[in-house]
Amino acid sequence: MNTQPAIRDSQYRGRLAPSPTGYLHLGHARTFWVAQERARLHGGTLVLRNEDIDALRFKLEFVSAMIEDLRWFGFDWQEGPDCGGMFGPYNQSERMNFHRDALEKLRNGGFLYPCTCSRKDIASAARAPHAADDDEPIYPGTCRLRPGNPKSTIQNPKFNWRFRVPDGETISFVDGQFGPQQFVAGSDFGDFVVWRHDDVPAYQLACVVDDAALEITEVVRGADLLKSTARQLLLYRALGLTQPRFFHCPLMADENGVRLAKRHDALSLRALRAQGKCPEELRSAWSSADFSAPLFGASPTP
Repeated sequence: MNTQPAIRDSQYRGRLAPSPTGYLHLGHARTFWVAQERARLHGGTLVLRNEDIDALRFKLEFVSAMIEDLRWFGFDWQEGPDCGGMFGPYNQSERMNFHRDALEKLRNGGFLYPCTCSRKDIASAARAPHAADDDEPIYPGTCRLRPGNPKSTIQNPKFNWRFRVPDGETISFVDGQFGPQQFVAGSDFGDFVVWRHDDVPAYQLACVVDDAALEITEVVRGADLLKSTARQLLLYRALGLTQPRFFHCPLMADENGVRLAKRHDALSLRALRAQGKCPEELRSAWSSADFSAPLFGASPTP
């Protein structure tokens, strides 16, 4: 897999952060395997965090399946919802006090504003369509210029808290896989939601708060989240939190070149196991290019 010698770094903390909204597929496994290899080579700690705050898609059955499938594939974490640890709880839904504290800090710092726009409103008014590798269009700023406590939010309690990005500022970081990255706030991405109208934290905020609280030193995840890293760096700064290093992995596609998603049931770990596949066989099919980047070449985010 990787022949580089181990670099002892007992302070290294990596993480697996699956969401129990479906069965894990082979693309998840490949990215998670990179995360595990990096933790092993550093002689550090690997943490499993169950990102179960999406009540609309979360199913309890997927939690037990997730842990079972990860163990079957050969993953071995030292802290997690099934084994505990000094930084628990490791179920994200049990960490709401951390998320609410961060929300209040952002509100008190003047970084947020209430937004009553629906997805349809944003899609029809956005300044630019979202890229294929991103999860949201650039917000047109409809609610940004409203007074701090607009009457509309009182009449309509279903509003999101949105983070005001510093328009024109270039957000730069060095990725362990793809090298120097930069995105311009207000151009490559716009104001983004940190707290949803159903009273749960959005991915960007929950991820930052929990990675910081769990003292994660490096975040390994898919390349589709490169732009999310730029957003999250703004949150780290606003909250005064220590930011980790980042390593984004190339995404896995099916035979038609379509990026794997949880709807690809035939390539789920559960289905592959039922077909009689073994983890060693599945891992041997990964090309060396999947792990071509130097494991220890990334510099900390500037």
